[in-house]
Amino acid sequence: MFWKKKSKPIRHENNDGNQLFQKNNDLSIAVVKGLISNMDDGESIDYRVNKERNITLIFIRTLIDVERLNESIIQPLKNCSEDMIHTCIISAKAAALTSLDEAQQLMMLGHVLLDDGKGRWWAVPLENPLGRSIEQSEAETILYGPKDSFTEQIDQNITLLRRRLPVTELKTEKFSTGYLTKAKVVLLYVEGIANPDIVDIARKKIAKVNFDMVIEQSNLAAFMEDHIHSVFPQFQQTDRPDQCAYSLGLGKIVILVANTPFALVAPITFFHLFQSSEDYIHRWLVASFLRCLRYVSYLASITLIPLYVALTTHHYQVIPLQILFVLLESRSELPFSPFWEALSMLLVLEIIKEASLRMPTKTSATLGTIGGIVIGQAAVEAGFVSKVLIVLVGVAAIASFLVPNYLLSKTNTLIQFEFLILASLLGIPGIVFGMIYMLAHLNGLTSLKQPYFAPVTPLYWRDWMDLFIRAPIPWMKKRPAHVHPLFKWRYNRGDDH
Repeated sequence: MFWKKKSKPIRHENNDGNQLFQKNNDLSIAVVKGLISNMDDGESIDYRVNKERNITLIFIRTLIDVERLNESIIQPLKNCSEDMIHTCIISAKAAALTSLDEAQQLMMLGHVLLDDGKGRWWAVPLENPLGRSIEQSEAETILYGPKDSFTEQIDQNITLLRRRLPVTELKTEKFSTGYLTKAKVVLLYVEGIANPDIVDIARKKIAKVNFDMVIEQSNLAAFMEDHIHSVFPQFQQTDRPDQCAYSLGLGKIVILVANTPFALVAPITFFHLFQSSEDYIHRWLVASFLRCLRYVSYLASITLIPLYVALTTHHYQVIPLQILFVLLESRSELPFSPFWEALSMLLVLEIIKEASLRMPTKTSATLGTIGGIVIGQAAVEAGFVSKVLIVLVGVAAIASFLVPNYLLSKTNTLIQFEFLILASLLGIPGIVFGMIYMLAHLNGLTSLKQPYFAPVTPLYWRDWMDLFIRAPIPWMKKRPAHVHPLFKWRYNRGDDH
């Protein structure tokens, strides 16, 4: 034999059901110090009280506030007599440790492990409050309304919500997901308004997440979605506290994940993805017009190019004569069929979009503008595409940007390609077939087991006041029925409204 068989590592079943780390409940100083072996930022401090008693501090320097360490532990211990050491430790908000696994988890969360010299270990919370200041939302910008947005600090995000909903009915439940990331997840809901069945579904879905890494909210949503193969998002992702507070008031639940500035809101419907915070700032007529414009723009973004392919390939006889002359002139010397012509331009457009997102901020706008103009003009002059198609591609691209939800806007490309293939094969009937299939698919989706296409199907007539139009806010006396809130009235029932 020219090799030796490697011995298998000792493994155990940890609390998350994953076999990875060796389990050892021995809290001896040597074992605890072994937790920071091969860690450049791991430190151990020995403080001798007398000849027979030695206090040991073990911590990760990059995870704690060093100034607070000196103020909360080092200086109090120096000023304490031997008989008062236990009191000084308790005054530092220390918690007793019972196992090595608990000690390891708390140390990696910013706690200082302290051995009092009598075989007892304590954990003192001194985590480093590292984080950025509250800034304006970049994903959902509005002209009027609150300018603050969530940050990566989950406690700070909860504070932003509690300031908007200063009631004790706003409940928070803490979870930990990912046996490597140990991500802190907080479920928020308003007790007495949110339906307990929906809260229980969300609670069970979070508890069932058994994965190694949950780094941000999209990772968690992937395990909680009812239909993982659908292109349509079943959770609304937002970084606006006012949007989350409004959703909580309607009876929905909000999920916050540590180290990410976005929250998950559920249950949602397909129509929620077209709603914006500005809808409740504008006058109701203006807000209704803008909302209808979003629906029309979304429909145009997915059907405009396929409709061009269908008409020029199968139904040119229905095109008005003057427009037909323009199409014939622009397509008279083109070497490609309408399908390949449209497909190539859509692919080029997606390449420009992705390149603009990956480029630095100062050059992305220039790249998108110049790239689109130069490539489009050069393609027309070279005789690869028609002028009419360039105009339609530009209109469809701009129309797709009117959708407030970024995740929904990214689904346009796949749906557009699907409609494009059906239009080239079957013409307008193919587009109709694709639309019917999309509506049937939307009707079959759910968000936290709630219908995704409500209030259209199942039908809730009263909820239509905030669907395609946004009725005057005083008229919205009840919360949305499709969320099944416990308390339906938005007015105090003792008032005369």
